[in-house]
Amino acid sequence: MSPMVEKKKTSRYSPEFRERAVRLLDEHRSDYPSLSAACREIGGKLGCSGDSLHDWWKQARRDAGAQPGPTTAETARIKALEREVRELRQANEILKKASAYFAQAELDRLCGRPFKRNTS
Repeated sequence: MSPMVEKKKTSRYSPEFRERAVRLLDEHRSDYPSLSAACREIGGKLGCSGDSLHDWWKQARRDAGAQPGPTTAETARIKALEREVRELRQANEILKKASAYFAQAELDRLCGRPFKRNTS
């Protein structure tokens, strides 16, 4: 089993920038024929992609309770719990191996056999 390497995803845009972009989208959305067009145009003016702006807008609506789905806080909590589960499973595997190792050593000691260390 290879250890999982977790990469920290760095954000190119600050939370303040995202909030401002979403606010601009909300304020000027009616000036465009569709949400998609508004995202493309406003995103282009701000230097971000329309898809990113649309994602931020959807997440802001979830956070405000206006759209179903996990909030930012819930998503962070889920990720933290998944990380904890992964770490606990790893610790459990280590403990299982240690338990088997020491149980075998105790059996060997009780039976009078010389203890043979398993190096695999």
